[in-house]
Amino acid sequence: MLQLRSYQAEAEDAVFDYWLAEPGNPLVDLATGCGKSLLMASAIKRLAQGWPDMRILVATHVAELIEQNYLELIGIWPFAPAGIFSAGLGRRDARSQIVFAGIQTVHNKAEIIGHIDVLMVDECHLIPTKSNTMYRKFIDALRAINPDLKILGLTATPYRLDSGRLDEGHDRLFDRVVHTYGVGEGIRDGYLAPLTSKPTATEYDVRGVGRLGGDYKQGALEAAVNTNELNGAVVSEIIAKGRDRRSWLCFCAGVSAAQDMRDEFRKRGITCETVTGDTPKEERRRILEDFKSYKLQCVTNNSVLTTGFNHKGVDLIAFCRPTLSVALYVQMAGRGTRPIYASGMPLSTKEERLAAIAAGPKPNCLVLDFAKLVDRHGPVDMVEPRAPGKGEGEAPIKICPQEADSRGLIGCGEKVHISKMTCPCCGYEFPPNEEEKLTRTAADVPILSTASAEWRQVNSRRFHYHEGKAGKPDSVKAAYMVGLKSINEWLCPAHAGYPKSKADRYWMKHGGQRPFPKTPLEWLERQSELQGTLEVSVKPAGKYWEIIDHRPGGVNDNAPPVRTATKKTVNGWDTEDDIPF
Repeated sequence: MLQLRSYQAEAEDAVFDYWLAEPGNPLVDLATGCGKSLLMASAIKRLAQGWPDMRILVATHVAELIEQNYLELIGIWPFAPAGIFSAGLGRRDARSQIVFAGIQTVHNKAEIIGHIDVLMVDECHLIPTKSNTMYRKFIDALRAINPDLKILGLTATPYRLDSGRLDEGHDRLFDRVVHTYGVGEGIRDGYLAPLTSKPTATEYDVRGVGRLGGDYKQGALEAAVNTNELNGAVVSEIIAKGRDRRSWLCFCAGVSAAQDMRDEFRKRGITCETVTGDTPKEERRRILEDFKSYKLQCVTNNSVLTTGFNHKGVDLIAFCRPTLSVALYVQMAGRGTRPIYASGMPLSTKEERLAAIAAGPKPNCLVLDFAKLVDRHGPVDMVEPRAPGKGEGEAPIKICPQEADSRGLIGCGEKVHISKMTCPCCGYEFPPNEEEKLTRTAADVPILSTASAEWRQVNSRRFHYHEGKAGKPDSVKAAYMVGLKSINEWLCPAHAGYPKSKADRYWMKHGGQRPFPKTPLEWLERQSELQGTLEVSVKPAGKYWEIIDHRPGGVNDNAPPVRTATKKTVNGWDTEDDIPF
């Protein structure tokens, strides 16, 4: 039987802990390829066996996902009282205790399905905010039958194109992100394959393309990027840079763009097919099976393979579709992060998994960003919805040289943060005097922010009470002495959404007991439960340092925060804004 990975078990516990404390609707943010189906299956089994009369419905929008989620449950619970309600799969098991449903089929069938206690929504970022949509009407109908309906959302992208985070805003359906496990963490832990990005000579120019509904107008966008000249240049680059890659997946700007690019590949002798929303089901199945068995080298699509499609072998992704959607960008990149471990190598520890990926047939996935998505949205492991009116910004980047330098060293063309003195892809060592010469701007932002992170030893750690400003909740300031420098991090047990999830994960990772602290005061009063912090992973953020990750261990220094006579106290703990160190 499949066992939950540590982060999956933590996510499941976080959901149940939330329901023990609050009656709302939790949200789990789990990176693509990190096993949402298994997490759901385990949670469903726990619910159904703990409360035998409970009815559970899992809703999603793609037949492949419905079938995948159902089979995952049967895999860990062969005799589960489960059925499928999906026209695409030819089944209508409306009265099963556990129902896996397609929203297109059940959106107007709530009365037939009847009482549901827990609704789980896979890929819940696709639930629109408007009240007259299929999802919203179905949820309203289920709530009319059972006002105590609980909803659990699962997604790799907890934000929408037009309205920010799913757990924010007056019209939000979900109350709080209870657990987050992102792309960067999955790569660092050896559960996901690294992404690597090289500069492209060809880039789409979408200046003058209008916008509608928060993204580019479809017709105008396709007309701007789907030209013979651009298609020829893009295909030439993909062939040149992907010559040692086995499975190429291209995201295009429309049906015609996908078909025209397919034809361009075929002219060059590359086996290629196209999948669109209109591709017949059996033809689509054949194409994707041929792709997974390496009979096809390339598949083009018009963004229909962003969810519900899994092929571990994808080792080259081409962004040929400019978009303003953060979610679409992350979902496209996520198609390349599933790892292939070297056969026979152990996988018990992070180091073993990383070694098995490096030794396998897919040590990384190459991303060719013709659509300039990385510089617009930032590294894929650090994206957040852009606030209205916020500028694009620039990132200090250098390019690993592709020719021999004065020392005879040859690089690889990787995009590297300016602070890194060694290329994470090929090991090239940058001479200090090449920093300025090799600098690039936002157009060359690396697709992973983790490339610029460094591990530093922590000499000591202190927690301080930090008062919130402008009506924001108070927080905990963690101060780490790294060498002779203090590096600060803010932990937010009293906040909602991602900041609260981050604080809970810090608490759990450092050995703290449940339930999680709900206020800074409770955190400080219970800090003796925590292990110390041996190391922090940091990267430069302007003139400050940003903490990316922690390595717990060692003795916890439980001394209270530094007290100063001029600072007021709250329940005996000092509050501070900028205590000098």
